[in-house]
Amino acid sequence: MIRFPRTSRAAAVAIVAIGTVALAAPANAAQPLPFPFLPFLPQPAAMQPLAYAPVEQAAPQVQAAPQDDEDSTTAELPARLKRQIVAYQTREAPGTIIVDTPNTHLYYVLGGGRAVRYGIGVGRDGFTWSGVKSVTRKAEWPDWTPPPEMIARQPYLPRHMAGGPGNPLGARAMYLGGTVYRIHGTNAPSTIGTHVSSGCIRLTNEDVKDLYARVSVGAKVIVLPDSRRAADAGNGRRG
Repeated sequence: MIRFPRTSRAAAVAIVAIGTVALAAPANAAQPLPFPFLPFLPQPAAMQPLAYAPVEQAAPQVQAAPQDDEDSTTAELPARLKRQIVAYQTREAPGTIIVDTPNTHLYYVLGGGRAVRYGIGVGRDGFTWSGVKSVTRKAEWPDWTPPPEMIARQPYLPRHMAGGPGNPLGARAMYLGGTVYRIHGTNAPSTIGTHVSSGCIRLTNEDVKDLYARVSVGAKVIVLPDSRRAADAGNGRRG
């Protein structure tokens, strides 16, 4: 009878046990870790247990940079409609406002052959007008009360709207005496450079704040006629 050393006998028993388990396991069963009782043998990386559950990688969130509406709207205007100091020859005194209706520009006369030029929105077909008026009142974040003529044309309009960012008159308004017209801001800056209003003259909120700070009550306002449009109210009384 052959005698195996004690250590060799234990190894042989282990090998026989492993073979028996392997034969008894179904072919499609998950394979156990090799030699789980022999810690000195390295385990394949794919079979090593995870210390924690895998983290699902979510798509990175795109965070829009905060924007100031007034600054961004001005930046989006075409170059010709952006506020700028330009050469402008006129005999009118400094502080006078001249509205160039056909070219959708408003000039604030500085004197010395210069003026601040703003891009504006003006009256649509049938609602342009011309004449000489004066600023009789100024208001910050003005309330809006549509005149009866406007309500007759657009019955869905509110009868009164408190001032604020959603108000059509925008951040500032300068009222033109003897008319229902105003020079005012707008919460629709895309209308600057167009003929869209019911006769009022609109600027971006940033530009109307700048103009408002320059203009005094009593300032002269000259509105030039729109010679390219046949329908010119001309009397300053349309709504």
